[in-house]
Amino acid sequence: MPDTSDTAPDFTLPRDGGGQVSLSELRGSAVVLFFYPRDDTPGCTKESIGFSAALQAFADAGAQVFGISRDTVAKHDKFVSKHGLTVPLLSDGDGAVCEAYGVWVEKTMYGKTSMGIERATFVIDAEGRIARSWRKVKVPGHVEEVLEAVRAL
Repeated sequence: MPDTSDTAPDFTLPRDGGGQVSLSELRGSAVVLFFYPRDDTPGCTKESIGFSAALQAFADAGAQVFGISRDTVAKHDKFVSKHGLTVPLLSDGDGAVCEAYGVWVEKTMYGKTSMGIERATFVIDAEGRIARSWRKVKVPGHVEEVLEAVRAL
């Protein structure tokens, strides 16, 4: 699990709508990565809509924003279309990026234990280092808090 000031683990992942995104190719601008458990669930939908609504504000602050889950690109495309999302969504099908960022964790729900993605967000500075991270994110107010952190870079 990377800490603040560590170099962010690099990756290349497919994205909704086709194409792929490589973290190393985004150097020179800040990057926000928000990891979320699953497309089209209530919290993930609210979070993705929130980041979509604030996308221009993040761009004005010099940051690009990406959502990451283990859902397929096809599921991302449906999710984007259904909710009019503008934030790019990346598919970490094999979970390697989730593992690298330490967000693939044991979770307990209704007394059952399973592995899943812990909702987490990372702000990566223009040099590719982790500037700020949030674990076990609660959605209300989170997008605004991340935007403030980006503006403070």
